[in-house]
Amino acid sequence: MYMKDEEYLQVYLYRRVVNAKLFIDSHYAEAIDLDNITNEAHFSKFHFIRLFRKIYGKTPYQYVTTVRIEKAMQLLRSGISVSDVCYQVGFESISSFSGLFKRIAGIAPSAYSSRQRALQDRVAKEPLGFVPGCFAGKNGWAKKQFSRNDPA
Repeated sequence: MYMKDEEYLQVYLYRRVVNAKLFIDSHYAEAIDLDNITNEAHFSKFHFIRLFRKIYGKTPYQYVTTVRIEKAMQLLRSGISVSDVCYQVGFESISSFSGLFKRIAGIAPSAYSSRQRALQDRVAKEPLGFVPGCFAGKNGWAKKQFSRNDPA
């Protein structure tokens, strides 16, 4: 069975937008801008922005920012300094990075990093505190296993 011309066009356009998204995912740490992204998709800027937002619910700029902040969160969890993370994910200014990070994550990057280190310390000291009791009991990891007949 053959695709109708309209369906084929939709699939073709969708693939071009997906390729542009994959370009962002691969090059988020570089100095990419809308020209780079639209060149990858072979669209005019305004047409591309409309299609990208329709498909992903964000503008390309919002998506780049989101990807950078998510990668920054991963790096901060691994113990890398805020300034190093800032430049590794493609920001040129620590103040703009910190402001965007706080707006998206709800917390400053330095505070996020501190919380993550504290959480990692707690997990290292009390790993069973982070395992659901039912799972720990089922596997014999809990001090006392509870049955259905035990009083609550």
